[in-house]
Amino acid sequence: MTDRNTDTTGATEGAAPATRAPHAGGGGAAPGGAKRFSAQRKLAIVQRLLRGESLEAVSRAENVPVHRLTEWRDKVLGAAESALKERERDARDEEIARLKAKVGEITMDNELLYAKIDKLEGGRPFARRRSKR
Repeated sequence: MTDRNTDTTGATEGAAPATRAPHAGGGGAAPGGAKRFSAQRKLAIVQRLLRGESLEAVSRAENVPVHRLTEWRDKVLGAAESALKERERDARDEEIARLKAKVGEITMDNELLYAKIDKLEGGRPFARRRSKR
């Protein structure tokens, strides 16, 4: 008998095609296809990065490319920054909203009145007149 194991077809292990690493490119999809991550899962992965885990280690552990992890991290940090920029609402905000609504009402009333005046005056008041020949 030989040192190499044979399968039922008689081929040896050495003759079997070598499997390629998923990141090596060429030929087909990775086993199991592309993974889809929920927002919660992405956030958990980004939290690992923010806690100080190595980008490369998380990339290998989660089988996610480094560029994708950096995109997720940048999005999370951008969202956090915009959330912190918002100020808390207070009583002044309610008063401002009420006054803006009132200005809107008055503006609408004025536009309706100007339209009614134009209609009563028969169009443009300084419209060019025809000569009486």
